[in-house]
Amino acid sequence: MPEDAEQLLRQHGITVTAQRLAVLRAVTEKPHRTADDLAEAVRSMIGAISRQTVYSALQELAERGLIRRIQPANSPARYEDRIGDNHHHLICRNCGAVVDVDCPVGAAPCLKPCDDAGYAIDEAEVIYWGRCPACISDAGATAQRNSDPTNHS
Repeated sequence: MPEDAEQLLRQHGITVTAQRLAVLRAVTEKPHRTADDLAEAVRSMIGAISRQTVYSALQELAERGLIRRIQPANSPARYEDRIGDNHHHLICRNCGAVVDVDCPVGAAPCLKPCDDAGYAIDEAEVIYWGRCPACISDAGATAQRNSDPTNHS
């Protein structure tokens, strides 16, 4: 989290509240969480807070450019504080883990469509899907256990 989060909020025209500071801190401490996960984290920091207050804070922080909202297919929105660069995400199909991956091109848009239909394209959102190392390892261990004739579990 930025050293002076209060000043950061003020610089972006956001009224400083304990709730907004806690939401910003929660996003910074563990990026790629959903609003519900962030609400739980904020409750552990400051006590009671409504889900609506968390959603409102996330929306305002995203609109003002302090955090980034991503919404992978068939998934609730997730939030991160890595802004200002063109990066993408790797998402595990099994466990849902999300990690950042740098864009190989660097500048947006990193992909150009065959036909831009007259649009002035300024961004391409790329999400890579697959299985994370832990899920690959778990699948391999499960397959090995299932093929072991001495395993009676």
